[in-house]
Amino acid sequence: MEDGSVQTEFSRLTEQFLSVLATQRGSSQHTLRAYTREIRNFASYLAESLGTEAKIKAVEHTHIRSYLAVLYERGLTKASAARALAAIRSWFRWLAKERLIEQNPALLVSTPRLPKHLPRVPTVEEVNRVLNSLEGAQKRSAPSRVDEAAEGVEESIRWPERERAIFELLYGCGIRNSELVDLNLDSVKWADEAILVRGKGRKERMVPLGDEAAMALRNYLPTRAERLQAAGKRNLVNQGPLLINLRARGDCRLTTRSVGRIVKAIARSRGLPADVHPHTLRHAFGTHMLEEGADLRAIQEMLGHERLSTTQRYTQLTAGQVQRVYDETHPRAR
Repeated sequence: MEDGSVQTEFSRLTEQFLSVLATQRGSSQHTLRAYTREIRNFASYLAESLGTEAKIKAVEHTHIRSYLAVLYERGLTKASAARALAAIRSWFRWLAKERLIEQNPALLVSTPRLPKHLPRVPTVEEVNRVLNSLEGAQKRSAPSRVDEAAEGVEESIRWPERERAIFELLYGCGIRNSELVDLNLDSVKWADEAILVRGKGRKERMVPLGDEAAMALRNYLPTRAERLQAAGKRNLVNQGPLLINLRARGDCRLTTRSVGRIVKAIARSRGLPADVHPHTLRHAFGTHMLEEGADLRAIQEMLGHERLSTTQRYTQLTAGQVQRVYDETHPRAR
């Protein structure tokens, strides 16, 4: 790898681009971490391959393809290589826009073909079973307890009110994991029966807040206040992050990793597949709404997709739904 004490043109332009991502484009922390890793690694590869004195204009599409081959040799999957290529493409688009290169070599590199499959979406009945069990666990818990092992609460549900709110928001609103943890107390617009969500690129959208999700939040908020007061953080009772960690440590905000662990643990304990994760509930949101006759463009708006084609790939029509639509709508079906 490139010696950290030697700044090449590749590394200098990398840092300039990452600074633009952080300050001008409003990229999420997840995107910044991923792009930082991918582009710095590629810049190091270029310095090794072309020499530390080489210029960015010397980079050709063959160098990018060779780098992808190196990633495969290291054991990376096609999906991982595709993510690396996406970051590299974004870098070269910026370089071209800034007229630092005359031609964009990344345009000549095709994306690795990925297997076309979507994760299995739980049925409405399966999701309802999980949500009903969380409501039951919530009723069995002692609201005055703030320790992690409240008597009568199973290990996978350490804070029933919060865990139910997590599931209701992910499934009831169809939001991303990162959008969920970014919610603040004032993101909930009670008068509008909606939540204000900041999506990719910090774009804002209003998402309807259903009755069950609203009820889950109302049951959770008093326990949130209780834990904050017990931790000596009364200043956050009426502001700050909506979802907080168990002990109200640090800035108190729950992390995406913690949400992933919570969702997986509870889903597995309820008999759902081991590959269930927060995004599965987002898939289920779109699929179940489509099955019930919701307009695809309305689903697109709620999910925060820029392109309708993304929503079309995202949702899944079952064979039975396709047959029912055909039977009900095609003039030759009857």
